[in-house]
Amino acid sequence: MTSTKASTPRKRLAVAAGVAVLLCADAATAVARPAGPPAAADLSAPAGSSATAGPSVPEQLRRDTAALHDLGISGVQARAIGPDGRQAVATSGTADVTTGRPVSPDGYFRMASTAKTLVATVVLQLEAEGRLSLDDTVGHWLPEVARAKGGAGITVRRLLQHTGGIKDDLPGYGTKDEYEQERHKVYTPEELVARAEFLDDTGWRYSNTGYIMLDMIIERATGRPAEREVEDRVLRPLGLDRTRTTGTSPTLPRPHARAYQLFPAPDGRVDVTEQIPMVSGLSWVTTTRDENVFLRALLGGRLLPARQLAEMKETVPVDAATEALWPHGRYGLGLVERPLDCGGSFWGHDGGDAGFITVNGVTEDGRRSAVVSMSEALGDTPDHIEAQEGAAGALIEHALCAGSPGGR
Repeated sequence: MTSTKASTPRKRLAVAAGVAVLLCADAATAVARPAGPPAAADLSAPAGSSATAGPSVPEQLRRDTAALHDLGISGVQARAIGPDGRQAVATSGTADVTTGRPVSPDGYFRMASTAKTLVATVVLQLEAEGRLSLDDTVGHWLPEVARAKGGAGITVRRLLQHTGGIKDDLPGYGTKDEYEQERHKVYTPEELVARAEFLDDTGWRYSNTGYIMLDMIIERATGRPAEREVEDRVLRPLGLDRTRTTGTSPTLPRPHARAYQLFPAPDGRVDVTEQIPMVSGLSWVTTTRDENVFLRALLGGRLLPARQLAEMKETVPVDAATEALWPHGRYGLGLVERPLDCGGSFWGHDGGDAGFITVNGVTEDGRRSAVVSMSEALGDTPDHIEAQEGAAGALIEHALCAGSPGGR
């Protein structure tokens, strides 16, 4: 996720004083469905489990999506997958506040910073192949950047982990007028990197610019755009045919919900669906099904050798402002670790861009996962940002702890 506020990892997420707009709640729906051959079934704790009795996963997912809608979020879709591959799917609210069209459980949304995990996976695959090293420097792969901006000694590892000392200065918007001015502007990666400030600092600082530079390094190492490497190395092998780039198109594939941004007064809720991603590396769209499959495959060891997956999971603490959104969160190489109340931890990477906010998680063994996509960003106050993130995090926690001792 990225931000116009340096301490909040969400691109184009406005933060200022204001009041959330609350809507009359539409009925939330929940169904259980199979990921493959198994019959649709309840994902609650199996017979004989020592887990505390509670609602089934489909019922809990329904409650949690309704709770998000009750915050004032226009549309919510969520999907949880259990160890046996059975899925629970729930939606709440509306995909279009004008027409009342229902939310599709298979709707596309902008992937935003969850795509950082795709980029990190490709970088680590290239390391495993000996085509680059995590100790390689910006001076080695991007000498023109080092000459113009400094930072020649920043390593690939530090770019992946946000410890490169890079201070973002990305275009964004905090009002309706600014959205209208920015929505159709396109930038080159070089232009965005040129805006950044390179600091002599190894502390943790979320940097979208660092990942733009990683896209550039992938292209230098392979001779092909980073998007093509992601497609060939990750998406096609996993059959993720609903994860794709939209290039400079201002729209998403159908079906999709309209995306809304809640700006501070007097702007209020604005439809921000149609806009061109500022750079091609930010144009990924996906679905809750595809995002679940990707995260499960990654943590399940299907995409990286054991050594590279272990490197990906070497974490450092995040800064205090980000920890407010990711309680006790730690950042690895394009992957976030957070503790579970029922024991252990989970992995994932939130994404937020152009009205779409996504929170996700997968257990350490890759056997339980959940993704929730919201088609409205409550960007009017810091409290509303934290409330949205907190309620979405609770949904993920409930889904991942189902069936565990102490789980809810």
